[in-house]
Amino acid sequence: MAASGEASGSTAGGALRDRYLDVLASVYLYNEHRGYTALDRVIAAVRRCCPDEPDFLAEVLRHRADEHKHYHMFRRWFERAGRMPLAMDRRVGHIDRFILRVFGCPIDALDTETVAASPAEFEKLCRVIMLTEQRGYRQVEILLRNGWVRSDPVMTRIFEIVHRDEPGHFLPYRHWLERRGRATARWREKWTDFWIHRALLLGRIPALFLDPALPRLDRWPHEADGEAAA
Repeated sequence: MAASGEASGSTAGGALRDRYLDVLASVYLYNEHRGYTALDRVIAAVRRCCPDEPDFLAEVLRHRADEHKHYHMFRRWFERAGRMPLAMDRRVGHIDRFILRVFGCPIDALDTETVAASPAEFEKLCRVIMLTEQRGYRQVEILLRNGWVRSDPVMTRIFEIVHRDEPGHFLPYRHWLERRGRATARWREKWTDFWIHRALLLGRIPALFLDPALPRLDRWPHEADGEAAA
């Protein structure tokens, strides 16, 4: 009887671990795809606002390339597992929520021309990206200490690569602000970042974990963009 109970507990623990990794990878896949597609708007703003700063533009282009790479690493993780990701929407997107709170519109409605034409708006955009990416860096450090993540060698390697790349996702924006003597974060933006993170960590993501009816995607997000698989 004891052996049977131990086996049942082990099976239950394995199911919880698998569900955790499934939700985690789905959330990251959504955010990485959202990240590199949204950065196209940022790149357009940088080209317009900072035409004499090719190094800054190159750093933002590298940021986009990293997000694109990370998206396809999570896609391949799902392909190895033989299943599609769980369906996510902008409610799990830190940058989605942050842009909505700070600019009052979804990312897709953000007016690149208006942002690029206003130094204050462009600086605000840089701060939002910087704070979002710094939050992501700290979160990956936590995940790399998580036992369930560490139990999956491929997932662990993905997060090690994300952790290595992450400083290049916030330092360019911080350095750009510092070079101009601008604030790298305002207290309202820090507070917004904190509460978005808490809402995701303690509310939305646990709700997804507990939702047995959560559907899976029937196509990869990049296919809707007309992009060939990497």
